[in-house]
Amino acid sequence: MSNALVHRLTAQDASFLYIERQYAPLHIGSLGIYEGQIPFERFVEHIDSRLPNIPRYRQRLAFVPWAMAHPTWEDDPDFNIRRHIHHVTLPEPGGHEELMSITADLIAKPLDRSKPLWEMYVINDLEQDRSGILTKVHHCMVDGVSGVDLMLATLDISPEPEPPPPSAPWQPKPFPALGTQLADAFWDNLSEQRDRLQEFQEGLLDPRPNLKRAQEMARSLNTTSPWLNQQAPQLPFTGPLGPERRVAFCEVSFVEIREIRTSLGGTVNDVVLAVLTGALRRYLAEHGVDLAGPEPRVAIPVNVRLDDEDGALGNRVSVILAELPVGEADAVTRFAKMRERLDHLKEENQAGALEMLSRLAAQIPAPIQALGSMLPPANTLVNLICTNVPGPMIPLYSIGHLMLHHYPLVPLSLDMGLGVGVMSYNQRLYFGLMAEPKAVPDLDRLKAFVDESYLELREAAGVDDSDLPDMTGRSNGAGGATTERSPQPAAAQPAG
Repeated sequence: MSNALVHRLTAQDASFLYIERQYAPLHIGSLGIYEGQIPFERFVEHIDSRLPNIPRYRQRLAFVPWAMAHPTWEDDPDFNIRRHIHHVTLPEPGGHEELMSITADLIAKPLDRSKPLWEMYVINDLEQDRSGILTKVHHCMVDGVSGVDLMLATLDISPEPEPPPPSAPWQPKPFPALGTQLADAFWDNLSEQRDRLQEFQEGLLDPRPNLKRAQEMARSLNTTSPWLNQQAPQLPFTGPLGPERRVAFCEVSFVEIREIRTSLGGTVNDVVLAVLTGALRRYLAEHGVDLAGPEPRVAIPVNVRLDDEDGALGNRVSVILAELPVGEADAVTRFAKMRERLDHLKEENQAGALEMLSRLAAQIPAPIQALGSMLPPANTLVNLICTNVPGPMIPLYSIGHLMLHHYPLVPLSLDMGLGVGVMSYNQRLYFGLMAEPKAVPDLDRLKAFVDESYLELREAAGVDDSDLPDMTGRSNGAGGATTERSPQPAAAQPAG
């Protein structure tokens, strides 16, 4: 992982602090399931030994008075790793319901901004002699891609890795006094204004770059205006968020996903979104939504890192806004429509256009951005978010314990009561469903519909069951339980 850390939050990083609400904490999470019982004390020592490679884990935010500038990352002189890693024992029988319940309860709690913005929970006594590790990291620190880099910094590719080289005792820098923070904010703002003045003067001497940027901005506005001017439909899972969360997980063979992609064309992300569309088609029909009406709109995060930014923390992400063809009954036709829409949006470079608008918004002074966060959240553009992050396709270990499964957990915000995280790991593809229980009171039904939609698409593509080893104690194919208590896909017929 890169140690070239940015001192002051970027506008995009800070936005995840500004729009955070009491009942909409914006941390990214994941649940890993491991062989055997992970010893808590040894795990704490293990993470402590990796902290020199994760300097951000010992830094906390310094908020500038009156929001004169975005917050900065500063060494936490009171850092104590035991305030970040906690031990949990599941009540008997330590099965699926108990694990889902405690995961939802822990992921719903906001992170304490007075300390570094991460937490881990070691969950022992799962069925089948397994352990869980729940990780929470604030979105202002990482996005999906940098979150994978962070995961790789704490895990190993071998059950018996070489011990990390010894490092000098950590000596935190003094936390800046109020006067220092104000002075730093003043000089950073002055430096930013000087850079803009220099760009303006260079533009007078050679107007071609400014003309090119103006043309790009015009194209961006032309590309995005149809989406920004059209509201997303009101759906059952759209509305104010409460303090509670529910989670559910699915998993499928990545070999099968690739074979579906090969059979039908397109990309892995096309397959993922076609599966999600089929699941939402069933769910919305069951809740009486007219499938011929306006289509659900999903925000799909897109990594916009440059090559020299790989390994850096923080957020470098744009989005694609796509409508899901839930009105199409045939699985293959539904996939083809989804693929065609995504290809069109890529050709229009919608993600690039939205990223350019985001960069333009980043030039708004920090006090105005922070003030805007005090307004009630408004979202008329998107119904849900679906992330799809490429993860490591090899087995990983924590202090010698094999990670069997890895489920992503995305935060809920802006009146979106449902979020879907997707991530690959070790030849499997994992779906993590996060929901606000009033918005989605029957999350298990939606999980079953994801399973059904996947099986339907796999059959329509002519793809057989994979021959991968079964690590779950159940047959390969759609599933996703971390224990044998996981419900099997329901036998409901496709809607419509």
